[in-house]
Amino acid sequence: MNAGTLFIGNKNYSSWSLRPWLLLQHFGVPFREHRLPLLSPTFHEAVGQALPAGKVPVLELPDGTRVWESLAICETVSERFLDGGGWPADPDARSVARSVSAEMHAGFGALRAEMPMNCRACERHVQRTPGLERDIERIRAIWIECRERWGASGPWLFGDFSIADAMYAPVVSRFQTYGVDAGPANEYMATLLEHPAMQRWYADAAAELEALPSMELGA
Repeated sequence: MNAGTLFIGNKNYSSWSLRPWLLLQHFGVPFREHRLPLLSPTFHEAVGQALPAGKVPVLELPDGTRVWESLAICETVSERFLDGGGWPADPDARSVARSVSAEMHAGFGALRAEMPMNCRACERHVQRTPGLERDIERIRAIWIECRERWGASGPWLFGDFSIADAMYAPVVSRFQTYGVDAGPANEYMATLLEHPAMQRWYADAAAELEALPSMELGA
């Protein structure tokens, strides 16, 4: 069943867009992709029409219903197209997966502000503030704990791929861009970066022409 149209921003910069896009791609749910370059006239024209909150991503379902915010879109995809399979089957793993996904959605402000996503960049360097260091350490701890508890059945945070992996995919991208060592979770990072859908996202990002100065920190 077709999921409808997913409105996304620049693949080079839009971390929120990557999350539902990766989930749909991983599970092979057909959808139409509509890219709206951030801060462009095309983007501003869509605000108030296709983008109720003035932000991407937005999923417009086949019946015309619009869903926004990455986590809400992922939940909707899991319910409507995956029979709940976007979350781990084990109840304990599912509870933790929801918790760490919500933590990612609501937190890590220093990481977002100080290490903006930039798929085309590599070997970027930024001065790490105490807040950024705390965010990095917390993310490392999440990945390591999840892999230790549930990683025996597969290479993802909870064994099989889940919404949690989609939610942390932009962080893996940031860690690569800014040279962050994830310690025991480096293997997990490599698994995600080698995912065919991530490789496609990176290739598309490399082909984009737009450059946003506010997202080019640490050059």
